[in-house]
Amino acid sequence: MYVNHRQNNWAEWLATAEFAFHNKVHTATKSSPFQVNYGREPRMGFDIRKKEKNEKVEEFVKEMKERHEEARVALVRSQEEMKRQADRNRKEAEEYRVGNKVLISTKDFLIELMKRVTKKLMEKFIGPYVVKKIVSENAVELELPALLRIHPVVNVRRIVKYRE
Repeated sequence: MYVNHRQNNWAEWLATAEFAFHNKVHTATKSSPFQVNYGREPRMGFDIRKKEKNEKVEEFVKEMKERHEEARVALVRSQEEMKRQADRNRKEAEEYRVGNKVLISTKDFLIELMKRVTKKLMEKFIGPYVVKKIVSENAVELELPALLRIHPVVNVRRIVKYRE
């Protein structure tokens, strides 16, 4: 949004983009990052300066601590809600062992990779392939043929146990 068609003037617009980002109200905190960090909204350059008495430093620090705490609580509440929503559809990952046979989902494969004309008629799963190594609880390394040009380490959400 802040660059020209040739994308060679982005550095000139970086400060404007950063200002726009920090001046936007965050959905979780209901405040802009500028407001949370500095306790006031930024001057836009066109507002009239008002002569006011300066607040006492202790009052300002107290207000800023309250704002930071309110923002922290709002972010924690938002994070908990996001986790609750994500956990609603989450199920326990199946445990795999070296030597297990698995099928790989073709959901994210390119049509060209499978040498098919249309994705609609492509197989849902291919395999079986043998688990060569357990990388982590979320990833396994498979023994794949050279013709299948994908990385051998696969997320466990993309495989299912092969049942003969």
